[in-house]
This record gives sequence, structure tokens and C-alpha cells, in this order.
Amino acid sequence: MENLFYLCINNHDCPDLVIKKVYQSINDSTASNYGQIRIIDESEEDYLYPEKFFVPVEIPKVAEVVFDLAA
Repeated sequence: MENLFYLCINNHDCPDLVIKKVYQSINDSTASNYGQIRIIDESEEDYLYPEKFFVPVEIPKVAEVVFDLAA
């Protein structure tokens, strides 16, 4: 499974999101059809948020350790 990361650029009405923070997402093609993205937020649970609140970012493999994703 590909690890996807997104930078939060807007948190309007979503105080649980931190602007300028990188979040891990979970692939959810159904949510994507509705303009939503499944993000693991500050509660360490995954929730749907508007895709327009995020921009995708590429994390170097060596940095994935920080996200507890090292193989």
C-alpha cells in the first residue's frame, strides 16, 4: 500500500486540524468521489475532511521513520 501524505492548508470549521502540519491519509476512493479525503488527525483516528483543505506532499523514504512507517 502506498503511503500518502498531505499538508494542511485550511482548517475552516475543523479545529482538530493544524495548518502547516503534514498528515498521513488512508486511501478511500469512495470519499474521493465526493471531494473528501480520509486523514489521520490529531486524535490519531481517521476522519473525512474536504480535499481542498490539503495539498499532497512527497515524504522521502528516510523521513518515513518519523511517521512510524518504516518497514
